[in-house]
Amino acid sequence: MAKLFINEKNKKGRIKAEIYGHFAEHLGRCIYEGLYVGEDSEIPNVNGMRKDVVDALKEMQIPLLRWPGGCFADEYHWKDGIGPKETRKKMINTHWGGVVEDNSFGTHEFFELCEQLGCKTYVNGNVGSGTVQEMSEWVEYMTFDGVSPMADLRKQNGREKAWKVDYFGVGNENWGCGGSMTPEYYANLYRRFQTYVRQYNADKPIKKICGGANVADYFWTEDVLKTCFAPPHPDFAHGYMDGLSLHYYVHPEGWEIKGSATEFDDKVWYKTLAKAKYMEELVERHGAIMDQYDPDKKIGMIVDEWGCWFSVEPGTNPGFLYQQSTMRDALVAGVTLDIFNKHCDRVQMACIAQMINVLQSVVLTEGEKMVLTPTYHVFHMYKHHQDADLVESFVEGNKTIGVGEEYQVPLLSESVSVDKEGYVNITINNLSVSENVPVEVAFAELTPSEIEASVLTQEMRAHNTFEDPEKVKEEELTDFVVEDRKIKFTAPACSVVSFRVR
Repeated sequence: MAKLFINEKNKKGRIKAEIYGHFAEHLGRCIYEGLYVGEDSEIPNVNGMRKDVVDALKEMQIPLLRWPGGCFADEYHWKDGIGPKETRKKMINTHWGGVVEDNSFGTHEFFELCEQLGCKTYVNGNVGSGTVQEMSEWVEYMTFDGVSPMADLRKQNGREKAWKVDYFGVGNENWGCGGSMTPEYYANLYRRFQTYVRQYNADKPIKKICGGANVADYFWTEDVLKTCFAPPHPDFAHGYMDGLSLHYYVHPEGWEIKGSATEFDDKVWYKTLAKAKYMEELVERHGAIMDQYDPDKKIGMIVDEWGCWFSVEPGTNPGFLYQQSTMRDALVAGVTLDIFNKHCDRVQMACIAQMINVLQSVVLTEGEKMVLTPTYHVFHMYKHHQDADLVESFVEGNKTIGVGEEYQVPLLSESVSVDKEGYVNITINNLSVSENVPVEVAFAELTPSEIEASVLTQEMRAHNTFEDPEKVKEEELTDFVVEDRKIKFTAPACSVVSFRVR
C-alpha cells in the first residue's frame, strides 16, 4: 500500500490559475473550424464562436488563452486582421500547411472569444518580421482609451472601449522560427521592443514576457538574462520583464520520427512518461539560472508551449499537426501539471499546445461534431487547484516503474492544494499500465466529513472518437473508505484520481 501524507496546514505557495492556460495558433483547424466558424455558419455560434466549444472550455474553467502563435506570431501583421472582413488581406501560412489565411479571425475576434470564455488574454507580438512601430501601434490599438490614431481606428472598427491585455509576449522562439537569432541579439532587441509596449492604464498593467529557451538550452537563458539585467537600471530592477518563457514538447521517438499517437506498447508508454517527467529537471535547472538574477522570484517562468507531439493522424495534412489523445496523453498532462504545481514559486503560467485539433488538444471537432479528449478531463479534474495554496504532501512507498534503466518513473504522482472555500484538493496519477495501487491518504489534522471524488481510467491506448465520444470520461468514484483522518481507496492502473475534501 502507498501512503499519501498531507500536512494541510503547511502552505508552500500559491498555484496561479494561469498555470492551466491554453494556446491557440493559426495552425490547421485550431482557429478555423475549431474555435471560429463565422457568424453565418449552420453550426450554433455566438458572434462566430462555436457555442459547444466555448461552453466546454468554460466548464473546464480555462483561465488564459495565448494567441496568435507560436511561429505564426512572427509572420503576423495585425493590421491585416482588422476592419471589414471582405477587405482583409489574404496571405499564405508559410509555417503551417501553406494554406491561405484570410484573416477573418483577428484582434477583435480574439477579444470577443476571451470575453465569452471569461479568461485572461496573452497576446504574442511580432519581433521576427515586424517592427517596433508595428508592435507599439498594436498595443495602442488594443489598450489606449484616449484620443490617438490607433484608438480612433479601433473605434472606427466598432470597438469603443479599450481591451485588457494581461500578458504580452515580445516575440516567440526567436532562436528558431522567430528569426534564428543569437541570445545576445534577441535580448537587445527585446530591451528595445518592450520599451514601446506602453502602459496606457496604470490600473491594468501589461505583463511583458521575454522569449526564453528551447528545452535544455541553458546558455540561452543565461545570456538573455545577462543582457537584460546589465547594466542595472533603477526603474527595471527585474530585467525589463515579468516573465521568461520555456518550450518543451514530448517526442517519445525523437524529433524526426515522433511516433504514433494511438499505436504504442508498454515500453513507449514509459518512455513517454519519463520524457514528460524531464520537465521537472528543465524547470529546476532553468530556475536555478533565473535565481542568480532574480532571487526573489519576481519573474515568472512561463512554460507557454508544452505537451505531446506525435506523428499526424494518417491521411491528414502534415502541416496541420492533427493528432488523437489517449490515456497516455492524460497521464502526461497530470504528471506535468503536478510538476508545475509543485514549482509554483517559479512557474507562474503555462499553456498546453494546443487547445483544439492541434497536438495535445482538449477538444476535437469534425463539422458540427465535438469530442472531449482524455486531456480535457484531466484539466477539468485539476481545475480546483487554480488559485489555491499548494500544501505539503509526499508519498511513502512510492516505487519506481518502467522499462530499462533509462525510462523509469514514479508509480504515483500527486498534487495537493487548499482552496479559498477550505477544500483540500487532491489529484493522484497512477502511471502503471497494469498495477492497481491501494492508497491510504492521511491528513495532519483534518477529519473528512465532505468528500467528492472522481476517476479517469481506461487501457493505455483508449481514446474518444466521433463514433464513440465517451469511451474515456471522468466518472464519480465511490469506492473509498473513511477512517478518522484517513481515506483509503484503490487507484486503478493507468488512471487519474481526484478528491475534494472538507
